Amino acid sequence: MTPKIAFLGLGGMGAPMATRLLAAGHPLTVWNRTPAKAQVLAALGAVAAATPGDAVREADVVISMLADPAAVTAVADSAAPQLRPGAHWLEMSTIGPEAVRDLTDRLPDGVTLLDAPVMGSVDKAAAGELGILVGGDADGVEELLGDLGTVTRCGALGSAAALKLVLNTAVIGGVVVVAEALALADSLGVPAATAEHALLGSALGGAARRAFATDAAFATGLAAKDVGLATSAARLPVLAAVRDRLTAHPDLAPQDLALAAERIRGGGAEPVVPPPRPFPL
Repeated sequence: MTPKIAFLGLGGMGAPMATRLLAAGHPLTVWNRTPAKAQVLAALGAVAAATPGDAVREADVVISMLADPAAVTAVADSAAPQLRPGAHWLEMSTIGPEAVRDLTDRLPDGVTLLDAPVMGSVDKAAAGELGILVGGDADGVEELLGDLGTVTRCGALGSAAALKLVLNTAVIGGVVVVAEALALADSLGVPAATAEHALLGSALGGAARRAFATDAAFATGLAAKDVGLATSAARLPVLAAVRDRLTAHPDLAPQDLALAAERIRGGGAEPVVPPPRPFPL
């Protein structure tokens, strides 16, 4: 039997993921805080719900793809009273393991929660080529998740959310390091093309490719949020500085991380002024 799915959150990642599930033949009900986005999916054959509770009432599987822990909490509190016993809730946002544990306490008995954050941007979501990290028992939903990408089981509930933070902060930190390295190159007179080519071939090649990307859509504000989740979980002074760099340009919050890297690079590297030499006595 094809499970009925409720998809909550149709942002940059949620919309192409929901579209993939609809194309795979899954009965789909969708909800989004901005109703117009749900109507786009309704035109393709989904049912648009007015509230999260309405969306999940008949669902066998609930997928949440939301911006941050606060959004997940608000949606879960609205939806929980309408959840069916035996339903699976797949939390696919990037919210960290603490928020996953909090979500466990908000769901009624008989509902199975899995954390299943994804690796990849909107292009991978549209193509069904996401990397899906799963914490918890995925036996009942792995085939469904296969319509969205490749599943990697990480262990117990919360383990995937934890690993996602590790991976995201490594990439985000690397992008900012590449941006500052290019600012240094500019200050030292190294030709831009030379510096970029060398960085692409270096140990930071993956971060450099992401810093130069033109076809991705990972909002700088969300990147800063992810780094903030990491720095609240451990003492990470370098990543705290990365977050400061990302939040220094509020106008870039909705723009892709690569634009933030470009802004950081364009600001130039601050010259180091040597301390004055003491006057000889």
